[in-house]
Amino acid sequence: MGATPETHETRPTLYEFAGGQDAFLPFADALHARCLADPELNHPFSHPGGHPQHNERLAAYLAEAFGGPAVYSQQLADQSFLLLLHAGNGDMSDLGRRFVTCFMQAADDAGWPTDPEFRAAIRSYIEWAVGAVALSHPNDTDVPAGLPLPHWSWAGPQQ
Repeated sequence: MGATPETHETRPTLYEFAGGQDAFLPFADALHARCLADPELNHPFSHPGGHPQHNERLAAYLAEAFGGPAVYSQQLADQSFLLLLHAGNGDMSDLGRRFVTCFMQAADDAGWPTDPEFRAAIRSYIEWAVGAVALSHPNDTDVPAGLPLPHWSWAGPQQ
C-alpha cells in the first residue's frame, strides 16, 4: 500500500489509510496468528471458550477505533465489556510488550502501509490500548458500566 498521509486538513482517517473495511479482518487474522505463535501470548489466545468470531469482533473493534463505522459499539459491545474480558488477570506487563510487537508485525503481515507517520500512530494506539485495556484492572474486575469505545487519530486519542 505505500501511500503517504496527506496534509492535516485532507488526511484520511487511520481506518481509511489502512485500507478501509477490507484491511481489518486480514489484520485481525494476522494478529491472532502472531499471538498464537508467541510462546508467552499463546496461552491467553488459545484457551477454550473463546468467542468463535473473535477475529471478526477484533476487526470491528479496531476498525471503529481507527475511525471506521461504529459496528462494534452498535452491534456487539462497549468498552466496559472489553475491559471486563481483560480484568483480574494479574500483572500482564510482559504480555503487553509482546502484544505490541505482535501488533506491529501483524501490520506487516496484513500489508498495511509502511508510512512512518501511520506506523507511529498505530504504535501509539496499541501502546496506549495495552495500558488502558490489559493493564488497567490487573487484580480486580471493578469496571464502570457503559464506557464508550475510544477513537484514535493521527494525533492520538479523540474526544
